[in-house]
Amino acid sequence: MREAFEISEVDFNERIADIRSVRFTVFVDEQKVPAEIEMDEWDDRSRHVLAVAGGMAIGTGRLLPDGHIGRVAVLREWRGKKVGVALMETLIEMGKLGGMPELVLSAQTQAVGFYENLGFVAHGETYEEAGIEHIEMRLKVVF
Repeated sequence: MREAFEISEVDFNERIADIRSVRFTVFVDEQKVPAEIEMDEWDDRSRHVLAVAGGMAIGTGRLLPDGHIGRVAVLREWRGKKVGVALMETLIEMGKLGGMPELVLSAQTQAVGFYENLGFVAHGETYEEAGIEHIEMRLKVVF
């Protein structure tokens, strides 16, 4: 039985504190991504999802208008409990309902298997982003 959490689409400006808290904990504190690049100009233009358990934000992700999925993050104590899968399934469904024929993401190389299990396929060579090795991954959306 999985621990109880809920995933929902949220208004970025209404939930910015929760989104920022999760992203800064995961990306800035744990992975040492520079704080000044974590929040960007795409946040206001993207659709955001938030995972909440017991009233606390535990995960987040976003879907850009061009079909890119990004900033998927789950707090350490919630990893391995299907939160990331639920976030991604929600983002994929949002893209599908939005008529996006393909979804694209920039995966940290250590997470490639996670995204492959969701149907994404790696494309191209690895590259460094914020000091971390990444690779582009794509998913053809089936309508």
